Amino acid sequence: MLLDIVIIIIGIYIVLKGADFLTEGAVSLAQRMNMPEMLIGLTVVAVGTSMLEFFVSVTSALQGTTDLAVANVVGSNIFNVLLIAGVSAVVSPMVISRSTVRRDIPVAVMASLILLGFGIYGSISRAAGILFLALLVAYTIYAIRTASPDESQMTGRKPYTLLGAIGRIVIGLTGLVVGSDCFVSSATEVAGMLGISEAVIGLTIVAGGTSLPELATSVVAARKGQSSIAIGNVIGSCVYNILLIIGVTGIITPMTIEGLSILDFALMMASITLLWLFSFTKYKVERWEGWLMIAIFACYLAWLVYNA
Repeated sequence: MLLDIVIIIIGIYIVLKGADFLTEGAVSLAQRMNMPEMLIGLTVVAVGTSMLEFFVSVTSALQGTTDLAVANVVGSNIFNVLLIAGVSAVVSPMVISRSTVRRDIPVAVMASLILLGFGIYGSISRAAGILFLALLVAYTIYAIRTASPDESQMTGRKPYTLLGAIGRIVIGLTGLVVGSDCFVSSATEVAGMLGISEAVIGLTIVAGGTSLPELATSVVAARKGQSSIAIGNVIGSCVYNILLIIGVTGIITPMTIEGLSILDFALMMASITLLWLFSFTKYKVERWEGWLMIAIFACYLAWLVYNA
């Protein structure tokens, strides 16, 4: 167990360094390509930081442990909104553009509502997986076409070359994946030794571990004043987690949802709705609102541990 704890610490360090590289590369890419930072956060950064959840859920589906695949997505989205957005807002109040409030967050709410419906129904078919992927393609095309240059919040700092920006993104994503994998593997081993159930492991350790890239990236971006990258990463990850990951895993194998309560799905839905409501207040998530989201997450985590 001591070795696993050391690997966990090393994994966290690698994740933080990877997040730093990814943020710098993403901002430079936005400047070089004259694209809104918000769009880069919603696409390049969000997809990249969601790859770990993707691999974990797809592998779980292939192995027949569909509970872990769905629990990973539900837990990751709760983690993304309540903890990641909360911590990012505490580090630096996040300014949210009107287009994000009117276009991107409603899509995340809609995707969460659809998944909640399937959670109540109790299963996800291949047809449902195709529906999720179709919605993802439609949203991505819409987001790209409606993105406007005035969404960008450029720093004025000289950007890296295009090759240098892409290189930093690749190095950053690699660090995020490697570091998070170290964390998830070792933390899961420790949890297994302590007799924690698979569903709880999926909702907490696996979901939290696979969300480390989003957490590190959003917090580093918020600390550097890149709130567009921070909030874009959170919202984009929530959308891609549901539409891409559930879509692909649903096509691979129809999933029967067991081991997750309606409370888990309801909290996922409520958390993104809460972020949406906070966004309407001067188009900013204040520090006190961030603390409130962290407190809600802490209560949920305590409830999971108590009922484990």
